[in-house]
Amino acid sequence: MYDIYKKLLKTLGPKSWWPADTPFEVVIGAILTQQTKWENVEKAIINLKTRGLMEPGPLSETNLGELEEYIRCTGFYRQKAKRLKDVSAFFSGNPEIFEKPIDELRDVLLSLNGVGEETADSIILYAANKPRFVIDAYTRRICRCMGIEGDYGELQSLFEKSLPQDVPLYKEFHALIVEYGKQFCGRKRCDGCVVVAAV
Repeated sequence: MYDIYKKLLKTLGPKSWWPADTPFEVVIGAILTQQTKWENVEKAIINLKTRGLMEPGPLSETNLGELEEYIRCTGFYRQKAKRLKDVSAFFSGNPEIFEKPIDELRDVLLSLNGVGEETADSIILYAANKPRFVIDAYTRRICRCMGIEGDYGELQSLFEKSLPQDVPLYKEFHALIVEYGKQFCGRKRCDGCVVVAAV
């Protein structure tokens, strides 16, 4: 896997992902980005920031209908607004949550409304700065092209066992996979795929 990482880094250059001013902004972005493009998430985050709603307390107390309007551009806005309020209320009452060990933190996150494995692991990696590799649709697609099959946990284990337990490396590798997937997989430019060529 490290060879794939080096190939992607050489092809795309560093991505320095996830763009956020605070860990809580990462949490919000991880929920808003479900089933939508990041460009839409950026618009919603600007809406929230301009209204002072990028803190757990104020966000959890804001009017649900108003919140829906602020994030409407991300799609599934009613569902996401409820999730944001629930998650914000939890973080407001648990400011030291990121100090928990990875597995315990993951279990807690997965118990929250609307937080699945990919969202939980994104929060762990990018907000808590703990080494947990994120498996998303692009990662699964690239793995299939390399002849690697498996469920979420199996693919995650493969990456984590193949790489050093290094947070910056995990962040950069995941960001590179996403960017590569957008540029190549989404346009089916398989003939020039540097990932398959590296296998």
